[in-house]
Order: sequence, then structure tokens, then C-alpha cells
Amino acid sequence: MATEHTEHVVVVGAGQMGAGIAQVALQTGLRVTLVDVSEEGLAKGAGRIRAGLAKLVEKGKLEDAKRKAAEANLATATRLSEVKEVDFAVEAATENEELKKRIFQELDGVVKPGGVLATNTSSIPITRIGAVTKRPESVIGMHFMNPVPVMQLVEIIRGAATSDATYEATRALAVRMGKTTVVSRDMPGFIVNRILIPMLNEACFALMEGLGTAEDIDTAMKLGTNQPMGPLQLADFIGLDTCLSIAEVLHKGLGDDKYRPCPLLRQYVDAGWYGKKSGRGFYKY
Repeated sequence: MATEHTEHVVVVGAGQMGAGIAQVALQTGLRVTLVDVSEEGLAKGAGRIRAGLAKLVEKGKLEDAKRKAAEANLATATRLSEVKEVDFAVEAATENEELKKRIFQELDGVVKPGGVLATNTSSIPITRIGAVTKRPESVIGMHFMNPVPVMQLVEIIRGAATSDATYEATRALAVRMGKTTVVSRDMPGFIVNRILIPMLNEACFALMEGLGTAEDIDTAMKLGTNQPMGPLQLADFIGLDTCLSIAEVLHKGLGDDKYRPCPLLRQYVDAGWYGKKSGRGFYKY
């Protein structure tokens, strides 16, 4: 497939990530169909996209004519089977392997031959997702960072069967979206989470052992290593439930004790203290 020929992108999942991916694709002049089983979710996602585009116009980063064109290029659907002529699909549904596999079996039927089936998973093996389709060579990981319109990075993850043509098409799309790409092998956590989550987990151990207060640990890392946000605050922003599930993926997938999730992290998740989204984590919000 010629890499320049992506015109119609389907984004599955209208949550924060899906809406962000759709917005960035629309900004580059692509036609986008946003798919979600929930009508309410779709309306919310589309609203989020419109607000994001309007904000760029306000800041002088997007011409109003381009905003109107982008909005006109957005379609929505509650079923994948309704969508036709798909060049490139990006799945951004919940991190649930069975759900993703079902979506990929459906995508197999709607994406054109030679098209790309990408997943925005942060932790599920690309090879396993590809194996449920009839074209594992067309399946690839395209891991955007949150918030998508702001963050510069896209991690591209090649599964065992991913073809060079699929990689080239995916890289071309990411570059067209103004992103910088890195390539990772299909190993637990890929690059970013493989290094980030153990750091956040270690900060939890430091807090649990009384090495310092949450504030001191975060200030030390912020000012001592020039990070914009301390590890505990960052964990709160990511969601402690998400941090724990990725830590569990690393521990199980790599089988090494050094990845074991901190008991304090598990206890906070058990308490329902997920961080910013629930009003309490290592800090109160």
C-alpha cells in the first residue's frame, strides 16, 4: 500500500484518547469516523473534538476555515459494520484484551485490503491481537500519549508478523499528524511504560517505607531530575488503577521480581483512591 493514500481513518472508542486521536487526524485534513457503542459517549467525544479545535482557533494555531473543514470531515457511528471504505483504523477502546480482540475481528472485515489495523494499547501484546485477524501482517501498535493533541510522541510497536509496508504507512500517518515516532519491539510495557511504571512504583515503595513525604519525594524528583511533575503526582494523573494494571502486566510478562507492584499502590486502588479522577490518590483533589 502506498503510504500517502490514507484518506479515511476510523477511530474506535470515543473516550479521551480516541477523541484526541480523531482530532489530530482531522487537523491534518483526513476524513474520520469515530465509532463507539455508546450514543452518549459518541456525543461527548464529538463535543470534546469540537472544543479542542475551537481552542486551537482561539490560540491562533488553526485557521477558522480549517476548523470548519475538520468538523465537516467528522462522522460518527455506533457500529463498525456501518463504516465503509476504511484505509486506516486506530482502536482506542478500554484496556481489555477480550474486547480488543473482538474489535479487531470486526476491523478485519471493514478495513480495505492493504489497509492498517492499529491499536493504541499501552500494554497488551500486539502479536496476540494480530493473531485473531486474518491479516496479522497489517496489525501494529500505535501508542499515543495523553493528551494526544499536546504530546509529541507516538510509540510504534511491531508485532511478530507486522510487515514493513504496515510500519511505513503507520509512521507516515504519525508524521503527517506532526508526531515524532519511536519503534519498540513487542515486549511488555513497550519503551515508555517499561521505564516509567517501575519509576512510579519505586516512588510508592519509597513512600511506603517512610523514605520521605509524598511532597518531598515529588519535589526531589522534579527539581533533582528536571521532570515537570513528580512521580507520585504523575501516578495520580495517570490513574493509580492504570498504573497498577500496567505494573501487573510487566510483572507477569517479564517474570522478574523487580517489577512487583508496591503493596501501598494496591491498597490505594483497593480503597478506590485512583488519583485525580476519583478526588484522592497520593494527594487530595
